[in-house]
Amino acid sequence: MLQGINITKRFGGVTALRNVSFIVNAGELVGLIGPNGSGKSTLFSVISGFHPPDEGAVIFEGRTITGFPSHAVARLGIARTFQIVRPFTGMTVIENVRVGALYGRGERSVATADRRARELVEFVGLRQRADVPARNLTLAEKKRLEIARALSIQPRLLLLDEVFAGLNPAEVRSAIDLIARIRREFGVTIIMVEHVLKALMETCERVIVLSSGEKIAEGAPAEIAADPHVVSVYLGKAYATG
Repeated sequence: MLQGINITKRFGGVTALRNVSFIVNAGELVGLIGPNGSGKSTLFSVISGFHPPDEGAVIFEGRTITGFPSHAVARLGIARTFQIVRPFTGMTVIENVRVGALYGRGERSVATADRRARELVEFVGLRQRADVPARNLTLAEKKRLEIARALSIQPRLLLLDEVFAGLNPAEVRSAIDLIARIRREFGVTIIMVEHVLKALMETCERVIVLSSGEKIAEGAPAEIAADPHVVSVYLGKAYATG
């Protein structure tokens, strides 16, 4: 479904990504991990059209989309959430999701978009908060709103950026269950950036590891957890050898 070929992205003198290549197959749930500053969110921004790569290519469903603007990428079927949630704070929950439905691939009727928005708000567990301004939501509720808004464009590929960050253990468990339901009921392919490694390892079928802008490992969760290089990147060489 998605292929990255030697993606390189620079910001001034800083190389955020260097020759990163990967493949994601339809229906997969792939984890993307790495220390802070390793290039995870930058890779999401390149895939979703927020930043064009300086070198390399992004191919989605056989079509080269390198350099496409974010609105064009979204209408092709790639949606993303953000590490720092970005709702329209002055709008209600339902209005936020309705905007996504009108902006995305399918809906042009306000009535149809409203119906879809209400279905998604209920799906993510925010029905009782539908008419509440987004600024009044808790962090966990804002993350659910981000997911509902991303789903409203009817994506085939969903990029989830740290949906577990800042949540307590009960909220993490609820979010894991929600992601499982999204896969089951929408059949969407998912790439997930996450620092809550226990949740990611439990959820994903395959994990890609970045460090200092380069891909250093890829494999099943158990393989990644046992990889000395990955352990040393996260915890230091003493843990990798001891």
